[in-house]
Amino acid sequence: MKKYLAIVFVVLSYINILFAQHETIDLDGKWDFKIDRNDVGIPERWFAEKLDDKVILPGSMTTNLKGDNVTSETKWTGNFWNRFWYTDSAYAEYRKPSNVKITSWLQPVKHYVGAAWYQKEITIPENWKNKCIDLVLERCHWETQVWIDDSYAGMQNSLAASHIYDLAQLLLPGKHTITIRIDNRVKDIDPGLDAHSISDNTQTNWNGIIGEIKLIAKPLVNLFDIKVFPDIEGKKISVKITTQNNLNEEVDCELRICAEPVSNFKQNDLKTITHKIVVAKGVEEKIINYEMGSTPFLWDEFHPNLYALKVGLITQDGIDARNIQFGMRKLEAKGTQIFVNGRPTFLRGTLECAIFPMTGFPSTDVNEWKRIYNIIKEHGLNHMRFHSWCPPEAAFTAADQEGIYLYVECCAWAAVGDGKPIDKFVYDESERIVNAYGNHPSFCFMSYGNEPGGENLEKYLYDFVDHWKKKDSRRLYTTASGWPSIEINDFHISGTPRIQGWQEELNSIINAQPPSTEFNWTDRLTELSSKPVISHEIGQWCVYPNFEEMKKYTGILKPKNFEIFQETLKRNGLENYSEKFLSASGKLQALCYKADIEAALRTPGFAGFELLDLHDFPGQGTALVGVLDPFWDEKGYIKPEEYKKFCNSTVPLMKMKKLVFSSSEMFEAEALAAHYGEKVIENVIPEWNIKDQNGKTLFGGKLSIADLEIDLNLLGKISVPLESIQKASQLDVTLSIGEFSNSWNIWVYPDSNGAIPNEEEIKIVQSLDGAAIEFLNKGGKVLLTPAKGTILSEKGGDVAIGFSSIFWNTAWTNKQKPHTLGILCDPAHEAFNSFPTEYFSNYQWWDAITNSSAIRMKYFPDEIEPIVRVIDDWYSNQSLALIFEAKAGKGKIIVCGIDLLTNLENRIEARQLLYSLKKYMLGKSFDPKVVVDSADIISLIKK
Repeated sequence: MKKYLAIVFVVLSYINILFAQHETIDLDGKWDFKIDRNDVGIPERWFAEKLDDKVILPGSMTTNLKGDNVTSETKWTGNFWNRFWYTDSAYAEYRKPSNVKITSWLQPVKHYVGAAWYQKEITIPENWKNKCIDLVLERCHWETQVWIDDSYAGMQNSLAASHIYDLAQLLLPGKHTITIRIDNRVKDIDPGLDAHSISDNTQTNWNGIIGEIKLIAKPLVNLFDIKVFPDIEGKKISVKITTQNNLNEEVDCELRICAEPVSNFKQNDLKTITHKIVVAKGVEEKIINYEMGSTPFLWDEFHPNLYALKVGLITQDGIDARNIQFGMRKLEAKGTQIFVNGRPTFLRGTLECAIFPMTGFPSTDVNEWKRIYNIIKEHGLNHMRFHSWCPPEAAFTAADQEGIYLYVECCAWAAVGDGKPIDKFVYDESERIVNAYGNHPSFCFMSYGNEPGGENLEKYLYDFVDHWKKKDSRRLYTTASGWPSIEINDFHISGTPRIQGWQEELNSIINAQPPSTEFNWTDRLTELSSKPVISHEIGQWCVYPNFEEMKKYTGILKPKNFEIFQETLKRNGLENYSEKFLSASGKLQALCYKADIEAALRTPGFAGFELLDLHDFPGQGTALVGVLDPFWDEKGYIKPEEYKKFCNSTVPLMKMKKLVFSSSEMFEAEALAAHYGEKVIENVIPEWNIKDQNGKTLFGGKLSIADLEIDLNLLGKISVPLESIQKASQLDVTLSIGEFSNSWNIWVYPDSNGAIPNEEEIKIVQSLDGAAIEFLNKGGKVLLTPAKGTILSEKGGDVAIGFSSIFWNTAWTNKQKPHTLGILCDPAHEAFNSFPTEYFSNYQWWDAITNSSAIRMKYFPDEIEPIVRVIDDWYSNQSLALIFEAKAGKGKIIVCGIDLLTNLENRIEARQLLYSLKKYMLGKSFDPKVVVDSADIISLIKK
């Protein structure tokens, strides 16, 4: 027969019901421990004996300094792409047992892959009798097996969700021993060795438990699961409540539901509703509609308004209550754009690749995630993709509060669809992820994972997306990051729309096409144009290592890779240049990111981009791709407010066909604004100006009054003659729209610089022939400017110079070009008096670099200080020059790796640089001190 509610529940206060908490026992602290190297723990029944070591949980074996020292034989979880480390004599000293240093990722102080056992004695109180008892293990890595005393409780293997064990039958009041065996090996389920859920590339393949560890007691009739489905048009939510009845009969219950604001707003028309329900034996699902008042507050990036849904289930045996945080928001893919609450949204995202250099595992602290999200917001971003992993609960909670749109992957970077265990695991993991985190409004996008393989991947991923689109409409779904872009997707993530793609090398837009801000991705989206497209992993632009960063690694990961790079730099006599290399390459890196981001913003109807990355990725060969370091700290060459000028909800843009002009030309540009803010901005007056490097305004004006729609807005055209500029000038072009402004450099060179007095004193040659040598021996001045491709490989011709920075890194990409990080020079050097420059690569150097070869300076005296250095890859740290000067014979020479003679009539920058060098050579300051042998210069050039 039915049990009926006792009359005492009538007088229970509303407050007590809604704030009733589960009873818990916290299991943080000391645990007994033992390593099971030979997998003997189960047959030898270690769960029935006291383990003989100690650790602290939450934590990992590594944070407890348990495991093995790293050796040259360590078996890593991850593809060690720099195979030369194992064979090359250059790394021999780093393979010695006393000095092991690896190049591919941060090095843990201890390493262990296999089984380990954790054990703790507990006492179950008498009042937990006849209750459900769950053991909650948050963020285990990754397979757990549990014993209570000598009884086996089961196995779980989620990488994303808490492992929750139902122990009601095993935990009677009194003392018990909980024993947990954790195994971090890749066995039959293989997410991929480089998947960031398990790889040493990023968070490390740790063993342990790093989140909450607790026992929870609940009534026998309880709220098993609650899912909240917002309906912003209907101003209501549908609450899918799953009850669990562990009694042998159905039970009469009272269900109370109310919502209340938890953010900084008030709403007085939310009511408590009560339902009399009958809860059947076992697990049962009910759907309750709840009205959200006349004007519910919506959740988005601008106003992350949050509600708490309080649900109380009252039975004769007790009260079970849940407090669910949710937001009223709606995601749609309409046409080629993504809409949030009916408004077009441009996703400006970065990846988070499980990079946690202090601990080697992700944070479970809400405040730490809020710190990270606030940093990305300071840089104008609103979105984060979790590459082949899913973050802990704290990341979702913090994103809810900060208004960040999260894209989660189901922990894999693998081949799928071939019937292997990973196929089922991805489905299972996706269910666990949605069950655990699906109510969070920040959880906006989901896919299988990253860049899938497999002969049957399209069929498998089609079914995966179809499954989730039918099952849960609260977010948008795609097959995977990178590919395949198939019709079932709500949106595509494609590597096509970016300025440098895999294996494009020197044929990419930024390296093969003259500087411009006119191009966009419209032509590249033809096959994808029916759905929203987000660019996949744009950027990947490297910067030189920041060796000052090394002192921050006070945790369990050490920058042994940086130590190798620093020692190589020192051996090559360049240790004093590290800060200059960092700053100069950093300025180029920022320039490349600006070009990438603005191209995306210039594309009509585009959905967004995902950077790889805003901060450094210390794995996969050491990918120093961030303007921030792995700790999310600045490196000193670009501030957040500067970055935010070209990466924000509102960004002024200029379409310019070219950035380098002659004084007889017109400066022509089209002004635009990418506006994806909260609302239309009415009656703005765009203003533009062109200033010289002293801040003097040369030209300026206002465009017509306009309303900035939530879209890409065309504001007007600008056209001014440049004839008044009669000397070589670097100018700043600025477009301002209210509080938003953005700037670009342009260069204006005279049509004709005129004759230089005594120009005949300089002989300009492309090889040092007999006549040139005789000229030098008589005290003449020679400018050697070899044709591109004529410098011998061993002398520098094999160094692949491109305008852009290195893409990802040379170790992981198998030496994809370019191999360099831009230039370093002294802008005050008189060689640049007529060729204005900063100390780093800017677009006026594009022509020079594109028509150049590097020169290895190891063949010349160490005392030579190049006029223009080329910053080499940190793996080799060679001393490379683009331009240097020396004494030769009785004369003086400038050796210029830039071809300044070929096709000069079509190369305005080359003409100007040649003019500037000649003027310098004819001045008193041209007085090189270091003597070189003419034969060494001759040997640079192919015969």
